[in-house]
Amino acid sequence: MDSNHNSNIAEYLRKSALENPHSLAVVAPYSVDEMGRTAYTHLTAYQLNEESDNIARGLESAGIKKGMKTALLVKPSPVFFALVFALFKVGAVPVIIDPGIGIKSMGECLNEVGPEAFIGIPQAHAARIFLGWGRKTVKHLVTVGKKWFWGGNTLSELRKIGLETDGYDMYEPTEDDIAAILFTSGSTGIPKGAVYTHSIFNHEVEYLKKVYHIQPGEMDLSTFPLFALFGPALGMTSIIPDMDATKPASADPSKLVSAIEDFGATNMFASPAIVNLLGRYAESENITFTSIKRVISAGAPARPDYLQRLQNWVLVGFESFGSFGATDGFRVWYIGSWKIL
Repeated sequence: MDSNHNSNIAEYLRKSALENPHSLAVVAPYSVDEMGRTAYTHLTAYQLNEESDNIARGLESAGIKKGMKTALLVKPSPVFFALVFALFKVGAVPVIIDPGIGIKSMGECLNEVGPEAFIGIPQAHAARIFLGWGRKTVKHLVTVGKKWFWGGNTLSELRKIGLETDGYDMYEPTEDDIAAILFTSGSTGIPKGAVYTHSIFNHEVEYLKKVYHIQPGEMDLSTFPLFALFGPALGMTSIIPDMDATKPASADPSKLVSAIEDFGATNMFASPAIVNLLGRYAESENITFTSIKRVISAGAPARPDYLQRLQNWVLVGFESFGSFGATDGFRVWYIGSWKIL
């Protein structure tokens, strides 16, 4: 990718698809085999780029276009990734809200933004109707899964439309064009909508590479879907663990350990609650994480005792980073010292 920081953030994915087409972009749990082991589904960089092109063509046919604020309520999955990159390519503005904030706050955030389009799983559409989310503004509907009694299109229908043609000329943003609106978790107050331009996203990708020394080919266990989106842009494989992202503290640590070991995860993005959960589990089960070399923690204050406990069970050169959220900038924590950025 060139040095133009106003380029569409999806250009990173297209570049990866050309240079490393068979590299894994995203993997996710799919089923359990007869031995009780987790089986995974995946999209390579090439497949994710192609799938997002197909969906982008379908979204345009459904009237979802440049600048249109689009609520996206889909569970972490390869489909979630394909949809986000498709919206970037179209120039629409995905509105992504941490579902862990609760139903009331979810409605307040959506009503504040006033989305014109709504893409969601059936349960999200049911909540939209019965709770009145976006009632005055939403005009375009896409259901990921089976459509019930509401109108609009299913994602499967739009994907079939997209398959009818080849190639896609992605939207080229200007300096101030909005790429996405990402709502914080609200852990330190009322959830805030952080407005991202494509330029901001591009600078963050370069910043993450520089500060965290992230290299292409790394495996990222991301327990927070928003950070997982940076994976393909950074050349990492985003591993979606078997957990409820809305309730990180209730995650099964054994499943997180399995995901780390199945793919040799080198990077992990996790809230302090997950860091504490994994550290305590490793301590009780005498487990050592030999592949992890970097932990990035955000969403709440990064307690040194949590990070230190986890560090005790990692053998290789290990750095831990505590970053503020999307609207707060970055603060990086190394074992033994603080560094403000």
